[in-house]
Amino acid sequence: MPKDCTLRSILVIGSGPIVIGQAAEFDYSGTQGCLALKEEGYRVILANNNPATIMTDEVHADAVYFEPLTVESMEKIIAKERPDGLLATLGGQTGLNLAFALHERGILQKYNVRLLGTPIESIKRGEDREAFRALMYELNEPVPESEIVTTVEEAVQFAEQIGFPIIVRPAYTLGGTGGGIAETMDELIKIVAKGLRESPISQCLVERSVAGFKEIEYEVMRDHTNTCITICNMENIDPVGIHTGDSIVVAPSQTLTDVEYHMLRSAAIKIISALGVVGGCNIQFALDPTSKKYYLIEVNPRVSRSSALASKATGYPIARMAAKLAVGYTLAELMNPVTGHTYASFEPALDYVVVKFPRFPFDKFPFADRRLGTQMKATGEVMAIDRNFERALQKAIHSLELDHIGLHSPALANEPTKSLIDIIKKGDDRRFFAILELLRRGIPTSEIHERTKIDLYFLTRFAQLIALEQQAKNITLDTVDERTFRTLKEKGFSDAYLAYIWHVEEKDVREKRKAYGIVPAYKMVDTCAAEFSAETSYYYSTYFGESEVQASDKPKMLILGSGPIRIGQGVEFDYGSVHCVYALQQAGYEAILINNNPETVSTDFTVADRLYFEPLTVEDVLNVIEAENVERLIPPLTYLWGSFGVSVSSVMSMFRMLADPMRQLRLSFEQSVAVLGLLIERYGSS
Repeated sequence: MPKDCTLRSILVIGSGPIVIGQAAEFDYSGTQGCLALKEEGYRVILANNNPATIMTDEVHADAVYFEPLTVESMEKIIAKERPDGLLATLGGQTGLNLAFALHERGILQKYNVRLLGTPIESIKRGEDREAFRALMYELNEPVPESEIVTTVEEAVQFAEQIGFPIIVRPAYTLGGTGGGIAETMDELIKIVAKGLRESPISQCLVERSVAGFKEIEYEVMRDHTNTCITICNMENIDPVGIHTGDSIVVAPSQTLTDVEYHMLRSAAIKIISALGVVGGCNIQFALDPTSKKYYLIEVNPRVSRSSALASKATGYPIARMAAKLAVGYTLAELMNPVTGHTYASFEPALDYVVVKFPRFPFDKFPFADRRLGTQMKATGEVMAIDRNFERALQKAIHSLELDHIGLHSPALANEPTKSLIDIIKKGDDRRFFAILELLRRGIPTSEIHERTKIDLYFLTRFAQLIALEQQAKNITLDTVDERTFRTLKEKGFSDAYLAYIWHVEEKDVREKRKAYGIVPAYKMVDTCAAEFSAETSYYYSTYFGESEVQASDKPKMLILGSGPIRIGQGVEFDYGSVHCVYALQQAGYEAILINNNPETVSTDFTVADRLYFEPLTVEDVLNVIEAENVERLIPPLTYLWGSFGVSVSSVMSMFRMLADPMRQLRLSFEQSVAVLGLLIERYGSS
């Protein structure tokens, strides 16, 4: 069916302020949704109150309301604008809860506003724990033994029957807010009491813990004709028990057998069909690592943080497609904007590995409780793409902008082994680097597996990286041969790390690497594993194969993005990056952008003329400069102080690296230094 022409104006609800578990990914989805609706000729009315977002620019909506996201405010907007439809599934949990409240109070019916996309009953069955559990029983889909409770006393009775540990999941909350894992009765009472307060309907699901199982996610799309496709499946390196937003995630899954993959895929399609979701849906499973037994643990009947990750991992614009499905299109009618000639009903295929790594705020709050559980604590995340898992993992680590030196954490190096074991057993934000440190000390992977339940496949890969790290320490820049050097680069060891262990300057490592002819190639993200030609300019680096970049002769500028969201640096700096792109394009330049945050609008491949998903390091920036023959660089701080979140010392480090190849790269070095000098004079050099 074509689009619904009876609709003229559509109200889109945004997600409001950034909170833990709800960040820039909903600016990305909301912006995509608004643009998709405007493209179809609808009048778009946007309600959002976050001034830092790109979606609240007047160009993305015909009317923007900076009002509280409450039922009372929404009714006033609806009464004034009289929209024909409401799209709420792009605004995170805030938008979904608000739409549900508007329906429950009869406001949508009063003003004859149609809820677009996923029906209200589907939202209720996906979010209401009791309705969801009943549907799963009806579908014969396994869920952990559980009970719906509305009082602490009911939770206590359940615990007395099945014992501990118990997982508490409040209804209609975001990022696991109010939930947790209870090991004792006292913990259960505290968590349930908090969860009931956090839940808008004062309801919690208490269930038998399946902590330690593999956590697998499927991002699924469905249209109103019940055509379903899986966009991406993702595997959490951390087992069930740690919120997926706090987990290291790999796409596609690495440890599933073909039977397991299709078993869970079939279940995901059955569930989204039964729920009646129209658009994107995230479905999470717990898979027993010793059998094919699985449980369904969570469904998000809306676009989510994982949807943004899946979109950037595959190149498939989930929110854009979801908005068009909401107004009546089918997947078979929509063109895939990446290839330009295949349809949106074609499932993406990956010929690379994607790693998502969470960014935690504990560098700002060192005395906070660092233990991770079912309640999300990460403020942001980074994503990396490569042809092998090891380099994708290391690129993600380089993107975090923490005090790590490659895979080495100085803060953990002097910790006693017992303390490191406590860290990995309890599962705090340092667990990955603690595992690496234990591997350096000879602790076998089997023992680490017993304490963490992380699959031996991943632990073996970590151990291989540590072995390669030791091999690198046993040689020098003078003695490293081409084959060993190439292996180190293929597995993700940075020039900066090699310079550190070889006690030389980073530029010396770079010079020798290039003398050996070891330079990265750039591959295109095309959604179809190169089966069809693509029209995108979305690239990632790798040390395998031929480069697919064809640099143009147009005047061009390179823009450095803002990296992961963290305390003090949020979506407002992505706003600066995107508007810098727009300004350069209007001035006639080809705008090239580097960033590594999968949540943001800047990493939408349709924004810049070329997008590079890379770490924001000296090495990676210089590699892009050389690949593109960039003549002008807009470094951090030159158009918005601090917008890229990189310190002045980091910029000076980059400039020192740029000094030698300046003539070859034809950089506008003097101009950049002049601007930097003014900023240092004003703000200081620290």
